[in-house]
Amino acid sequence: MTEYSEVFVAFDTSKTKHAVAVAESGRDGEIRYLGEIESGPEAVERLVRKLAGRYGKVHFCYEAGPTGYGLYRQRDCQRNGGVVLGKL
Repeated sequence: MTEYSEVFVAFDTSKTKHAVAVAESGRDGEIRYLGEIESGPEAVERLVRKLAGRYGKVHFCYEAGPTGYGLYRQRDCQRNGGVVLGKL
């Protein structure tokens, strides 16, 4: 029997590149910085497909601002949920 898995993906957005980190759910979930990816829709979609193939459920959060909202709209158009967060 496969274990259900869930991951939370955080994007720190900019005009040319996005920094990406993931946190696995659960008390023992691992937190990892994945690095930077290009900000283009193709690179983002490639990352999302890779994560969706690895985890049962993927949650996204984005930095508020012009680039974060742009990324949210891109993901929303592809029918994936997300949360836009203000800077802390």
